[in-house]
Formats: sequence, C-alpha cells, structure tokens
Amino acid sequence: MKAALLIDTGFEEAEVVIVYDILRRLGIDVDIISCTGSITTSAYFSLSVNADKRIEEIMELVYDAVIIPGGPDSTVSLSGNSHVLRFIRQHDVFGRWICALCSAPVRVLGTNNLLKGRKYTCSGSLWESCTDGIYTGENVVIDGNLITGKGLGVSFEFAFAIAEMMTGTSDKTREQAEHIYFIQTADN
Repeated sequence: MKAALLIDTGFEEAEVVIVYDILRRLGIDVDIISCTGSITTSAYFSLSVNADKRIEEIMELVYDAVIIPGGPDSTVSLSGNSHVLRFIRQHDVFGRWICALCSAPVRVLGTNNLLKGRKYTCSGSLWESCTDGIYTGENVVIDGNLITGKGLGVSFEFAFAIAEMMTGTSDKTREQAEHIYFIQTADN
C-alpha cells in the first residue's frame, strides 16, 4: 500500500505530520510529493520539508491513495496546478482513495468539480461557496472513494479512517489509535 501526500507552499504542518506519522505506523508507505517545482517546501508556519519527489516525476505512477492537506495558500495553489489536477483525476478514475483535509475538499476538489456530488466535510464556512458536493459538517466523511476531514482538529480521525480503508482492517487501526490517541473526556 502506498499513498502520495501532496504539499505546496503554505501547507498545514500538523496535518501533514500527523497523517504521515499515523499511516507509517500502520505500515503504509507514504511519498511526500512537492507540487512547487522544488524538493524543499515551506509550510504555513515556515517549517521546511524535504519532499521525496516532485509532482512532475510521478505523473505516470498510480498510488493507492492521494492525500491533500489544508493550508490557505497551499490549497489555492494546488487548485490551479494542472499537474495536481490531472494526478487527482486519474486516481479518481481508477477508484483510488482521494483524501482531502481542512480547506482542500472545497478549494482543491470543489472548485475543480472533483467532488462529483459526493458527501464531504471541510473547515469553517468554505462549504457555503461550493456547489459541487453535499456538505455534511461531520468530522470525517467517507463517500465512495472520497475521504474528507473537517480540519486540523480531526487529523487523527482522518488519518485513522484512511488507514482503515487502505488496509481493510479496523483491528490494527483501532489498536494503534488506542495506543497513541488521547480522547479527552469531561473527567480529564
């Protein structure tokens, strides 16, 4: 199992790191793909990440999942990148997992008619401007081969949902979640 994690300048650091970490813990290979033209990409709060590959180098590859984290500048840039859009479209046609978090469901997928009437969630009020898809407001939504997450606060749930769908097993995912994921209750 292999996932492509797409980043562009201004990506949300925590969303990338959390998703990457969870998937790797569950035995899923993850290629961090720079969509900037450079291997090194700066995040929302200026953290620099060295990607594994550039989008231009992987256009003919087919991954099991394509993951698009949020970040205002990043998602605006990704939404206008022809390589990114072609890459996402080809994976969607092949029925591979398309996974978008925070602003990415609307800014990258919705503005390019890639939600295709499927149910989704996203951060804030971005859904109000989206005419492609059915907004649910839930933390994580799975509709067909589309997995969307509301935002940074649900990055763990989003990553666990991706892992469970990719591996086809909830036992290992649940075990890992119970091992590393803290759920706050009223008593804590």
